[in-house]
Amino acid sequence: MKRLLLILFVGCLSVAAFAQRPAMMFGDTSRIGVPYSKDPHVVNFKGNYLMYYSIPPLKGDPSSGWNIGIARSKDLNNWTKVGEITPAPGADYEKKGLCAPGALVKDGKVHLFYQTYGNGKDDAICHAVSQDGIHFDRNPTNPIFRPTGDWNCGRAIDAEVFELKGRYFLYFATRDKEYQIQMQGVATAPVNSDFSREDWVQAADSSILYPKYPWEGKCIEGASIAQKGDKLYMFYAGSYNNAPQQIGVAESTDGIVWKRLSDEPFVRNGKPGEWNSSESGHPHIFTDVDGRTYLFYQGNNDNGKTWYITQNEVIWRDGKPGLQ
Repeated sequence: MKRLLLILFVGCLSVAAFAQRPAMMFGDTSRIGVPYSKDPHVVNFKGNYLMYYSIPPLKGDPSSGWNIGIARSKDLNNWTKVGEITPAPGADYEKKGLCAPGALVKDGKVHLFYQTYGNGKDDAICHAVSQDGIHFDRNPTNPIFRPTGDWNCGRAIDAEVFELKGRYFLYFATRDKEYQIQMQGVATAPVNSDFSREDWVQAADSSILYPKYPWEGKCIEGASIAQKGDKLYMFYAGSYNNAPQQIGVAESTDGIVWKRLSDEPFVRNGKPGEWNSSESGHPHIFTDVDGRTYLFYQGNNDNGKTWYITQNEVIWRDGKPGLQ
């Protein structure tokens, strides 16, 4: 009897441990030998899902910087790596690294918005376009955007581009002059834009979302947008990595003025021992062609030694999001 109870107890622990792991746990091991994938962004392109994500410098290669990985899927759960985006020859602005991708499909092409990395206050948003979603041509006006004004330090990262009412909205994260507080800004371009530098106009001379609640710490970043009816919903990361970073939601009718749905996180970090106990961060809200929405985000339980990407379907009730 004691042996049977022990077997049942161990079995229950195994089931509990399995239940802590979501259906999707993607980790790219190609760069440093352990799972390490951050900053996901997904598009539905020519019958496949493509996920773009940040990958760290190559282990043992001091000349390598942060780059972008590409994975393909048929079901949003099982992913196979199919490519990388590394610095383009002659593109000095990104030679130290590029990461934090945001993508959209327009006129049968994938448009990728990404940040340079390793330049501190000089990091900026760049643009590239692809016929197949894997091989990209850079915009000749890169970098296409960096903010101006006394409210920020001139840096722009974590691009998200969303079309609304005849304009494209470029959401970005920047920091204050002291380089301490991370916050959200926005710029716009006309709907017929080729996304070149001259088309972008800063839409607000101040932050549109600034850390406010204790769980947001000194950082709001990684904004991602979904539209439901006449409202926009911004899923964003609050607090710096592993502080812990957690996910919040704000809503807007014009894309510029935002109001939080709650003073608490929408997605929290996990409990001790769970796969995301160190953080649940950098969200991407993916809207599929059938209108269903999925929240992709990164997490880990070892204070950043590894990073996984997962997703959960978001269910909307009375115009408000909830996780399935």
